[in-house]
Amino acid sequence: MFERIGQFLGHYLEFERPSKQTYISQDYDALCSTIRVGDVLLVEGRAKISTGIKYLTQSTWSHAALCVQDSTNGLPAELVEVTLEDGCHRLPLAKYRGYNTRICRAWGLNEQERLIVANYALDRIGLQYDMRNIYDLLRYLFPTPPIPIRWRRRMITFGSGDPTRAICSSLIAQAFQSVNFPILPSIEMISASGGNHWHHKEVWHIRHYSMFMPRDFDLSPFFEVVKPTLRRGFDFRRIPWAAEDESSTESGPDRANGTQEPMEKLG
Repeated sequence: MFERIGQFLGHYLEFERPSKQTYISQDYDALCSTIRVGDVLLVEGRAKISTGIKYLTQSTWSHAALCVQDSTNGLPAELVEVTLEDGCHRLPLAKYRGYNTRICRAWGLNEQERLIVANYALDRIGLQYDMRNIYDLLRYLFPTPPIPIRWRRRMITFGSGDPTRAICSSLIAQAFQSVNFPILPSIEMISASGGNHWHHKEVWHIRHYSMFMPRDFDLSPFFEVVKPTLRRGFDFRRIPWAAEDESSTESGPDRANGTQEPMEKLG
């Protein structure tokens, strides 16, 4: 019974609502040519659960996926992500065409380390979230609960930390921790004796992977924010600005519904 209730809640919470995203700024072709293995793709989701995560994290980004294959070898780019319904699975980058996204690239990783991060995620394909734990799902039926800020990070954590369960940010955090790459470590100043003098030094602690959120990869000082449109070559002088008498037409229903993607033509 709990399994069926959980499946129903999972499907309901992850049902896409395109009308909730009124503007799309993505240049998909530039995204495909820019993303690399080991990059984190942040996504502005449009599902009910996405609204709750964005509220609790006070961030645009509600979901994260890891690039495990890029287009440099002529194959389509692919990601590994975790969702409530499908668990940990592999999917084409094309799924997020038409979404607002951001690429976060770990600074300083070499090619071998990028592959280690990607393979960590690939090895965990098939992990599922226990849908019988419906208490974790019920909280997202109320997308804007009156929760104090200090408790919000813990509220988005799913489950009891069972290794057979996986959530998008947690899996990616574990993948980078497998090569000892920092995301947002806890830094402590401790006193240490050196000869006849006392001095302070920094000690870094790895934060538990279950406490990471999608926005942490954006906030981390160790990840570079990569703008595909700029990397592909952007010249503001080439923008086909509308004449003043056309402005009212451009702001009509089609533009309001987010069906136009002006950035697609500027790459």
